[in-house]
Amino acid sequence: MLLAYAQLAGAMALVGANVGVAKLLAAALPIPMIACLRCLLACLVLWPLARAMEGRVRVGPAALRNLALQALFGTALYNAGLLAGLRLTTALEGGLVLATLPAVVALGSAFWLRERLSPRQWAAAGLAAGGMAAITLARLGGGGAGHALGNLLVFGGVLGEAAYVLLAKRIAGSVPVVTASLWMQAFSAALLLPLSLPGIGALAALAEPRLAGLLVFHSLTASVICLLLWYAGLRRVPAGVAGIFTAFLPASSSLVAVAVLGEAFTAVHGLGFVLMGASLLLATWPRGRA
Repeated sequence: MLLAYAQLAGAMALVGANVGVAKLLAAALPIPMIACLRCLLACLVLWPLARAMEGRVRVGPAALRNLALQALFGTALYNAGLLAGLRLTTALEGGLVLATLPAVVALGSAFWLRERLSPRQWAAAGLAAGGMAAITLARLGGGGAGHALGNLLVFGGVLGEAAYVLLAKRIAGSVPVVTASLWMQAFSAALLLPLSLPGIGALAALAEPRLAGLLVFHSLTASVICLLLWYAGLRRVPAGVAGIFTAFLPASSSLVAVAVLGEAFTAVHGLGFVLMGASLLLATWPRGRA
């Protein structure tokens, strides 16, 4: 069980660490190009993995349409919002905004899928809103270097990722994990390629080994390793318990922002972190242990 916990924590920690990596990449390359290259690199790895682990990679027309929509929202919109937002806000605040994801998914389930939310899920959504308000106050009060528009763009990425999660419920269990991920990355690359072509001259920047290494790390960790670690952990841990480990996302993104990028962590950021952490726990803690 400890191995499963480590796999879940590692998956979320890598997702959070990629917030800082994405900010560094966005400063050097056009946003559509970053996302497109990430998807293409992921496809090169996922294709042989899917063939080796799951055999045929064909899926039905209905599942393909659903995967195309997941790619539009979960890859294209999420990455566009995250990368554009990180050009205007700090990686620290961007990571805290991403921590609203479980609450947004809960609200989407209620209003879109007509699922009934428990009182604690509504409370989780309220705490997440309070956390976003705290980091906004930090910016207005001079305690944060982030920009409101940047935080709003990152939140747009959260909405895209939430739509992806809700769409995934339609085909849950009907398409193997690696195969579904392969098709998603392929659809995403097809969507992003036309937007990447105008800035193709920026590819010359990848001659710098550090930048090329960051791109490879971003692609393999965010689109391949995170996925495999997460689903490996889910085989042994109930989904409700696994959800608690999403708290490692804002934690690791904050650590990278402060330790690597040199961003300042203020008391108001701390308040936002506590509120969003409480939101995560309320939204995901198993009912029997609440």
